[in-house]
Amino acid sequence: MRYTDFNMYSHGFVGHLVQPDSGSDKAVIVIMGGEKEILPGTMIAERFTDYGFVGLSVSLFGAKGIPAGVDRIPLEMIGAAIEQLKAMGMKSISIYGMSMGTIFASLAAEKFGGADNLILCAPTHVPFEGTLDKKTMTGHSVVTYQGKELPFVAEDFSQGGMMRYVYDSEAGRRVTRMWCAYRDAYKDKARVETAALHLEKTGARILMVAGDSDEVWPSDCSVRYLKKRLDSVGYDKEYRALIFPKAGHLIGMMPNRKREKLLYAAIPLVGLVYRNVMKNKAASMKALELSEREIIKWLGGGKT
Repeated sequence: MRYTDFNMYSHGFVGHLVQPDSGSDKAVIVIMGGEKEILPGTMIAERFTDYGFVGLSVSLFGAKGIPAGVDRIPLEMIGAAIEQLKAMGMKSISIYGMSMGTIFASLAAEKFGGADNLILCAPTHVPFEGTLDKKTMTGHSVVTYQGKELPFVAEDFSQGGMMRYVYDSEAGRRVTRMWCAYRDAYKDKARVETAALHLEKTGARILMVAGDSDEVWPSDCSVRYLKKRLDSVGYDKEYRALIFPKAGHLIGMMPNRKREKLLYAAIPLVGLVYRNVMKNKAASMKALELSEREIIKWLGGGKT
């Protein structure tokens, strides 16, 4: 594999490019989160490279020249990454978003166009309010475009302890208080309607993936919401929604098991945060395997 780093000052975005040694003219932009995530986007870019794609992980926050936290992140950074890949001669560009990254993946495909495929794993269906830390809300959107904040829903993390688990009667299971905060925010129907992502404007083939036991936010509900909107407008490109039973927030592409043995050995530690991983370990691991297989099949990638 060959690696190239990009910075905000020279390239308009912070990113990490991984190319297969044999070369490729098919690329996948990976949008996960910040520079110091537990699951680095570069590892996911590497995984796409295993299947013959150029992988480009784009960071949303936490590096020089870009927002320090999850607040008012310029969508143009993704646009710059798309232009970089076009300049490299890529004949096919797909965008892969995971969790918060699904907001930016969807909006980038809508605003900038040119994406052949849009993959959304554990998505939300709206942008949300930005945060300065784990409990301080900013009152601003998490995303901006052309200098303006895009509409958002307002979740409330002000009480803190968002990763603490509680039993929720509506969910019928134990979920995090963060899950409850997002569920409550989604009940503001008027605001949701204003902020909802317009996948029908992307022009891309769309694959949406979620687990029905997500602990972080109700991503299965978001998948159903987004699919219903596509159904209602008669979207003329291929799209598919996959919801895996007993699977949680961790779904989709995962790092290469052979290269990242230490990461996989730490799964019990991951289970301390994402408890569904340990409660339904067999179903969770199977969902990871099947969802990756479906994603690569959707993209038309080779076997590894």
